Amino acid sequence: MRSLFWIAAALLAWTQALYAPALALARRLLGSPPPAPAGPLPEPPPRVSLIVAAYREEAVIAAKVANALALDWPRERLEVIVAVDGGGDATAERARAAGADLVLELPRGGKIRAQDAAVRAASGELLAFSDANALWEPGALRALAAAFTDPAVGYACGRVEFTNESGTNQEGLYWRYELWLRAQESALASVTGGNGAIYAVRRECYVEVDPIMGHDLSLPFRIVKAGRRAVFAPDARASEKMVPTIEGEWARKRRMMAHGWPIVVRGGLLDPRGYPPLYAAMIASHRLLRYGTPVLHVLLAAASLALLRRGRVYALSAAAQAALLAGAAAGGRVRARPFLVARYYVLTTASLAAGLYDWLRHGTEAGWEAPEGTR
Repeated sequence: MRSLFWIAAALLAWTQALYAPALALARRLLGSPPPAPAGPLPEPPPRVSLIVAAYREEAVIAAKVANALALDWPRERLEVIVAVDGGGDATAERARAAGADLVLELPRGGKIRAQDAAVRAASGELLAFSDANALWEPGALRALAAAFTDPAVGYACGRVEFTNESGTNQEGLYWRYELWLRAQESALASVTGGNGAIYAVRRECYVEVDPIMGHDLSLPFRIVKAGRRAVFAPDARASEKMVPTIEGEWARKRRMMAHGWPIVVRGGLLDPRGYPPLYAAMIASHRLLRYGTPVLHVLLAAASLALLRRGRVYALSAAAQAALLAGAAAGGRVRARPFLVARYYVLTTASLAAGLYDWLRHGTEAGWEAPEGTR
């Protein structure tokens, strides 16, 4: 039981607290290059197909197309594609009226299959992807495309910033930390995950995956296994609305992990073959141990209670875990930052386990619904 306590405590401490300074130390010792080495774009710049998969997005799609057409990129070198994944609303009509180059009206098959169809119809050398509610800064596409001037790069993700931070959700705090980790990973090797708001791949690097497996987690590691790099381009900036409440974030992450666990278990993330050693350590630290956090917390709590009378350290551990749960419970009633952070941590950690339960018990549908409050 003592061994169980110390192993669980060490793994939790590593993935939640020590991994970040270890990355910073490794970067200092190795003297790594900037996060996304980039050179000047060629003239003319590459042709880019910007793909937006949309399901019932009539409220925001016109603004998204207008935002895409306003990017600092030659119009004749930019193809805007909206792939409408069923829905039966006015998304397709509004996308055409806003000036999209190609609007695909597809039967409902999920985001991934809509993206696959758009890629097959696209003419670009680079394939860029965005969400319907994500707005890019004017220079975002240039910053994203610049990463591909390095021939070793096959995937690049930009920096999404969340707005609407007036609610209880603490995702903004977590996301700033996550982006810092992403910058360190990119500088040392490759990123272990991306985001759906702003990313791009070389056409020859695009991989069609199982429709229940999203690109955010599945593309970076697959591209690394294929011998390319997956990098972070921090100057490629986008913004989108954040889920306003912690409870809404719990539901969003639960849905995300119902799509994420299949990638871990049978999608190749868990298979170390093809990973360079440093990248394998990053996958284990940032992804596998992070996703295993609910189990580690349960094991630590059980060991702490079993050893409660065996030493002060076990009593302090049990008290700290009880205080965390009490703070999370208080966060449901008191809008004070420490309680809200505790509630965010407990609920989003629990969502990892809930997503696994959903996938194992009910399976995962390929379709998706926009989280409440993000449109």
